[in-house]
Amino acid sequence: PSRFIFALWHLLPQNTQFADHSSSAVMHRRALSRVAASSRPRLLSRHLLRRMSTAAAEIAERGAAAGLKFYQFSFVDLFGVQRSKLVPASRVAEIAEGGAGFAGFAAHLDMDPTMGDLLAVPDAATLTPLPWQPEVGWLSCNLVHEDTELAHGPRNVLRSVQARLAEHGVALKTGVECEFFLLDGSAPAARPALSDPLDVQAKPCYDAHALMRRYELISTLVSHMEQLGWGPYQADHEDANGQFEINWDFDDALVTADRVVLFKYMVRSMAERAGLRATFMPKPFASLTGSGCHAHVSLHEPGTGKNLCQGGAPEMHGLSPLALSFTAGLLAHAPALTALTNPTVNSYKRLGARMTSSGATWSPTAATWAGNNRTALIRVPDEHRMELRLADMSANPYLMAAAIGAAGLDGLRARSVPPPPTDRNMYDASDPVVAAAIKASPPLPSNLAGALEALDASSPLRSGLGDAFVDSYLKLRRAHWAEYMAQLTPWELETYLDA
Repeated sequence: PSRFIFALWHLLPQNTQFADHSSSAVMHRRALSRVAASSRPRLLSRHLLRRMSTAAAEIAERGAAAGLKFYQFSFVDLFGVQRSKLVPASRVAEIAEGGAGFAGFAAHLDMDPTMGDLLAVPDAATLTPLPWQPEVGWLSCNLVHEDTELAHGPRNVLRSVQARLAEHGVALKTGVECEFFLLDGSAPAARPALSDPLDVQAKPCYDAHALMRRYELISTLVSHMEQLGWGPYQADHEDANGQFEINWDFDDALVTADRVVLFKYMVRSMAERAGLRATFMPKPFASLTGSGCHAHVSLHEPGTGKNLCQGGAPEMHGLSPLALSFTAGLLAHAPALTALTNPTVNSYKRLGARMTSSGATWSPTAATWAGNNRTALIRVPDEHRMELRLADMSANPYLMAAAIGAAGLDGLRARSVPPPPTDRNMYDASDPVVAAAIKASPPLPSNLAGALEALDASSPLRSGLGDAFVDSYLKLRRAHWAEYMAQLTPWELETYLDA
């Protein structure tokens, strides 16, 4: 049946959690080029059918060699919530062939209860034994409904954008800075409390004592990441009390997105075991710096991996014309990007934050770019990459990468040129150069409603991400905004009860 053939297609390695990292990106791009833009399955050659028919068994064989007893078939919905089913080893080959069935209406996926099963078809290359639960193998899945790739499945959206970039001779690689807070595990969600009563410095960034008081948890996380082959290279205490960050090597955008999903899962799981609560909420404390998800972006030549960002003029911080056009696309579409990089009501408490107790917000105030300057929306640390400082940790990692790729691709197609870099302190609005740069840049939305309007009106992002996805995403996020607006807050009562 066509569903069986299509499901088997998705079992082919597209990622690198389990496979050899050196060749994975090439394999992934070749697979993408075969899929093309169509969401319907193609007629497949006998050779490819034979290859696909062994993929489910391959998952079982690899898992058996690793001593796996269970497999976690996982995907994330449009709100970035991870959903999964646990499959015993005795049935994994069978379930992997056709996909694990889910009721799509039960997740944030813009599906209704009358629709048939949503199939989560595992990507064989993502098979990852969980370091903290080594008998369980985690699998990232692509979503299929009625023989067709779900157009608004987050992982599918990113893969589609990658295919479009490949057609333009570009492979997108990303690296992210994942920030999180460690909270008291017994405190209610309505009144979160930091877990370390001694973490009280006014400027706590890089605090050695606060970092080492959480040595057991942080070092365990880093060790797990080393075991997974992610290449973690540093961990630190961040700019807010109780806030931490762990960095690992950049990779293909899909690989990185899968790893962010697994990273958040791992951090939360290990924190719970320690009696703590890890949160990736953008702004859980009004007076403290929020949790960003700074995305380092680089463009590469498919096949060779050659970096395409370098070789430009010094006054443009060494970026090539190609990288400058990509940067121009990000800047031009920054307002619409925020709907995906900053997707929650709380996101705009971080973006529009007043100065925090540490003396900085570390979040952008305008769509400008600069060299090694952390007050800009796009920082260029060196000529090999650009850092987008817009996103926060509530972003769905697949949709964030897809939005970056789609916005940058529009800049490539138009051969856009960004405005000159603003190498000034963008937090100093009294500086006339800064004031002029802010006035000339597209204004960033002040709330989620404004971001959704910007996305709705963006023809380039609709084209790059697909109308079906954008419409579904807007529908759910607007309902989310309406739910928030219906709430009566304590601030309103305190301010207006006696007005």
